[in-house]
Amino acid sequence: MTDALAQPPQARILLVDDRAENLIALEAILASLGQELVRATSGEAALAALLADEFAVILLDVVMPGMDGFETAAHIKRRARTRDVPIIFLTAAGDDPELAFRGYAAGAVDYISKPFNPWALRSKVAVFVDLHLLKVRQVRAVSELSARLSSVEAAAAGLASERLDEAVAALRETLDVLRGA
Repeated sequence: MTDALAQPPQARILLVDDRAENLIALEAILASLGQELVRATSGEAALAALLADEFAVILLDVVMPGMDGFETAAHIKRRARTRDVPIIFLTAAGDDPELAFRGYAAGAVDYISKPFNPWALRSKVAVFVDLHLLKVRQVRAVSELSARLSSVEAAAAGLASERLDEAVAALRETLDVLRGA
C-alpha cells in the first residue's frame, strides 16, 4: 500500500493567455511550485491540451481573440472529463462586477483582475495542486485496495473449493465403507 501513498507525478497547470509576456510572468510566479506548467495561447489550444492531459488547475485569460475565456470555460465545463477542473480567470478587463459574475457563472472558482498579487495567486494555485495530488493518491489507494480485495476473494474461493473437494472425498470414502459393510 505504500506505493499508493507515494508522491504522485507532478501535477499539470494549464496557463491560457494569448500574450507571451503574460505566460512568461505566470511561469515565473508558479515555477517554485515544482509542477508541470503547460502553455496554451488560445481557447482552442487549451481545449486540445485538456483532451491530451489531466490538469490540476487552469489559469485562463478572459480577453483573447477567437474563443474568449468565458466561451473556453463553457466548453471545459460541458465535458465530463474536465468539468471538475478548477478555473481561475485572470483578466486585464478590469474590476467590472458584471464580468466577474460572468466568470463565476461560467464555472470559475476565482476571478482575478490584473495586476494581481503574485504571492496570492501562487498560494491559490498551490491549494488546487495539493487537492489534485491528494485525489490522485486516493484513487491509487482505492485501486490498490480493490486489487488486493480481488486477490483475497480469489484465494478464499480457491480455499473454499479445496475444502469442498476434501469434504466430498471424505464423504465418498464413508459411502464406500458403508456400501462394503
